[in-house]
Amino acid sequence: MSDKEDTDARWTQKGRQNYFGYKNHIKGDTKSKLILTQEVTPASVHDSQPMDTLLAESDKGQPLFADSAYVGQEETLEKYNVRDEICEKGYRGHPLTEEQRAANREKSRTRSRVEHIFGFMENTMHRLYIRTEGLVRATAVIGLINLTYNMSRYEQIVRLNLLKD
Repeated sequence: MSDKEDTDARWTQKGRQNYFGYKNHIKGDTKSKLILTQEVTPASVHDSQPMDTLLAESDKGQPLFADSAYVGQEETLEKYNVRDEICEKGYRGHPLTEEQRAANREKSRTRSRVEHIFGFMENTMHRLYIRTEGLVRATAVIGLINLTYNMSRYEQIVRLNLLKD
């Protein structure tokens, strides 16, 4: 980076560790594990905020599997008429019931397939770091990373003959 500060990037904290930069928000296909849509935001943006830009009219009637960070997005769910498969969240003094925990386990089985995308990027693609200034350049670099992932995944799908009619 040059001497000037990246004015688009922001700080965030995850697990008592600070991060500066951008977030890669994606909509992934649970069957093929391919990335369908992406949105890049400064790191300080909450995970649920770009949900409106990731969903499309073609998602109507489809289930939306997401973690508990997406709780409270009923307006967006209604707008796109998607089925709510968001994991429920417990609160202090109001823990999840056993039925809610069982439902979360079922939802997480499907949701984890999309989490595999990020696991592949971090482990196989060796934790790629973005070394650019500005949201436009970061979006381009993250888009190329997502494209590289999709190409790797497509090769794996073809080689293992995973997509059967």
